[in-house]
Amino acid sequence: MIEDAPKPFLYAVVCAAGIAHDVGRLITAAQDRGWEVGVIATPPAVRFFDVAAVEAQTGRPIRSAWRAPGDPRPFPDPDAVVVAPATFNTVNKWAAGISDTLALGTLCEAYGRGVPVGVLPCVNEALAAHPAYRASLERLSGMGVRFGDPYAGDEDEDGPHPEFRWERALDLVATRP
Repeated sequence: MIEDAPKPFLYAVVCAAGIAHDVGRLITAAQDRGWEVGVIATPPAVRFFDVAAVEAQTGRPIRSAWRAPGDPRPFPDPDAVVVAPATFNTVNKWAAGISDTLALGTLCEAYGRGVPVGVLPCVNEALAAHPAYRASLERLSGMGVRFGDPYAGDEDEDGPHPEFRWERALDLVATRP
């Protein structure tokens, strides 16, 4: 009997933005596309979604802190990484090479490992206009990071709170650049 090949493994990095409450939609979409998913949350982000529900959905613990030496690795190496929602703070720290959280360390390492990364920013217009943010997007894009359309979470020409397109994050990592 031929054994099934292991499913590709996706790291879903979740930042502290209001839309994070719906991260289960990203997990469902990824699982429907054949991914196994592990969630890495910024420390403040764990207050924005139902941790127990996400752990039940992925079958793995949420990671938001470094593991101690000798602790087992709860996730295999990633085949791809998505950051959704990606906040102003995370994008700027990542572009600067700051690795002061597990989420940022994971993102910084992804470049060195050649792992494809897709990002769905969740940044309001005032923050998106900041020159540091624009420079961070340029730097990360130059590193091969793929960005989806930004989401501000407020009214636009289509009315209040346009839908956050979680599946777009998966489209961004479907093929390598």
